[in-house]
Amino acid sequence: MTLTIDSAELRLVRLPLVTPFTISTGTMTEKLFPLLTLRANGIEGYAEGVMDPWPDYLEEALPSSMALLREVLIPAVIGRPLSNPQALTPLLAPWRGHRMALAMLEMAVWDLWAKSLGLPLQDVIGGSGDQVAVGVSLGITPVAETLRRIESHLDQGYQRIKLKVKPGHDLALVRAARGAFPDAHLTVDANSCYSLADTALMKAMDAFDLDYIEQPLAWNDLHDHATLQTRIATPICLDESIKTLQDARKALQTDAARVINIKVGRSGGYLESLRIHDLCLAFNVPVWCGGMLESGIGRAHNIHLSTLPNFTKPGDVSSSSRYFTRDITEQQLETAGGQMPVPRHGPGIGVTVDRGFLARVSETPEVFG
Repeated sequence: MTLTIDSAELRLVRLPLVTPFTISTGTMTEKLFPLLTLRANGIEGYAEGVMDPWPDYLEEALPSSMALLREVLIPAVIGRPLSNPQALTPLLAPWRGHRMALAMLEMAVWDLWAKSLGLPLQDVIGGSGDQVAVGVSLGITPVAETLRRIESHLDQGYQRIKLKVKPGHDLALVRAARGAFPDAHLTVDANSCYSLADTALMKAMDAFDLDYIEQPLAWNDLHDHATLQTRIATPICLDESIKTLQDARKALQTDAARVINIKVGRSGGYLESLRIHDLCLAFNVPVWCGGMLESGIGRAHNIHLSTLPNFTKPGDVSSSSRYFTRDITEQQLETAGGQMPVPRHGPGIGVTVDRGFLARVSETPEVFG
């Protein structure tokens, strides 16, 4: 079967967050993201971008990504027959960086392709199961407030608690959390705010039985992560550092990562994410799916990705209601007992867009084709 994309729609969506979300790089009070719709054969495929308005997570940001999408990537696929999602590879190969923009186009094609086959996306990418294990990511708040939030989320069944940390808000927090919840699966996420000069602090965290320390050092420095891993016992998990298969290979070969966070929206799409997943499986290194405060569209994509066999650690695919009073999908993606059901309200990613609400929280869309 061949798909010919006849039109596309690109819009910016703005969703207020239920509570501010603070990490080492700043505080978010809303989620601003691009939403892409591709149409072919009377079917729609959806994807959202995970780039931030400005380059404070990675070097990619909304202005350049939107320009690349509207001027290069979307025009390249309008009217072009695609025999399968892999047919995008030569079209995307010339462009350096901008993995998040490339992912948007590729993910929308995968959703479209799965719908054209009448299959859930997980079946098309090789996943299985009706639900995935869920953890939760807690932003930076005063220690006493964080402890209350940990207790609340453990009571809700979340299987892993991730604590955002930064210099001055780290050891005391972890010590208090472990003391209050001795049996909880705890991790910390630094979002690249430490350096090798903080090795003693990182080593002190070995005492608290963390599942892993996520991205403690610079977003583009595998070498220092490998050095740090020789000095601490707690496994290092890499997030920002892993954008491509080659990044993952170098990290695994040098022992810079003993756990890897795969984000399909960060890694250029499903093909690269599948390759990273398979490589980690070959190295016997577990993976999990990180989140970027996605709406129901991105969250559904993440859940389907998480059904692959090496996603053995709980991911950041927690309940949509933790972030948004109302989502842009007609189906609310909610956890139960520490598990997130795989959305199957139809083929593809298994959710549908609430067009009326979307119109109220987004700008006038750009239409192509």
